Amino acid sequence: MANQLFLRPVVLTAIKVALVVGTVLALINHGPALLALELSRQQILQIALTYLVPYGVSTYSSVKMLKNQPVRPHNTQA
Repeated sequence: MANQLFLRPVVLTAIKVALVVGTVLALINHGPALLALELSRQQILQIALTYLVPYGVSTYSSVKMLKNQPVRPHNTQA
């Protein structure tokens, strides 16, 4: 399972999801402070977590899907 965490499609999908969902949530939760460029350390940490959570959820769901796929035998025809 651990090696699937770093598969290129898993990582790229998770990054895309995190960027979209994280940005929307950061704007909803911290919009005025972001626009005013007045962020506390706590808000910066919260925004970082806002991006990490969707990354983790996307990674988990992708790996779970890969793990649940039936194993296909390799084509052994010469």
